[in-house]
Amino acid sequence: MTKITKKKRKLNVKRIAILIILLIIIIAGIVLAVNKATSSKKEEAPVKEVASIEAYGYTLREDATKYYKSLFKDLEKVLNADEVDEDKYSELVAKMFIADFFNLDNKISKNDVGGKQFIYPEYQSDFEKKAMDSVYKSVESDVYGSRNQTLPIVTDVEVTKLDNKPFTYKEQTDDNAYVYNFNITYKENLKYQTEGSLTLIHNGNKIEVVEMTKELAE
Repeated sequence: MTKITKKKRKLNVKRIAILIILLIIIIAGIVLAVNKATSSKKEEAPVKEVASIEAYGYTLREDATKYYKSLFKDLEKVLNADEVDEDKYSELVAKMFIADFFNLDNKISKNDVGGKQFIYPEYQSDFEKKAMDSVYKSVESDVYGSRNQTLPIVTDVEVTKLDNKPFTYKEQTDDNAYVYNFNITYKENLKYQTEGSLTLIHNGNKIEVVEMTKELAE
């Protein structure tokens, strides 16, 4: 009888050990699933907006730089005027697009591409893909606010208007498109792009970016 009892005890210990291991695996799986879901929700959650220009659909993020916020105020003044100065409007769009797109320090992840609200809608998808495969490719996730990566901060953008000329994008032609060269000043030189050119076209009452190149236009 004693030998049988010992065998039963050994079997019970093994069963308990197996159950404990299975329980640990299940709990670990649940924790990982919850963390993944929480991370996904945080990454998808929009950053708080602190101002907007409703007639044009422009918004200002809470985490925008001081420089970008000053440009947004200038844009408000231009667009709220009795008569919109299109040259000034296009110049501010060019500056704000560059200031937001190349300022990676406040971006949550490589998917958080800046400047999208200034992009011509039909160009937006291709633009985002190219951005995530190039400028934004190395941006680490900052979902939990613990990122230690050093990323560029834009402190100033200079733009030079070159011309107004016809420009066609797919089936859309603008006989009075804007072409700008730009130069970027960063808080710290991290070897990111510092110059290039932009083309902007009219879209209803808005002026939007439809092309960006690394080369200066002539």
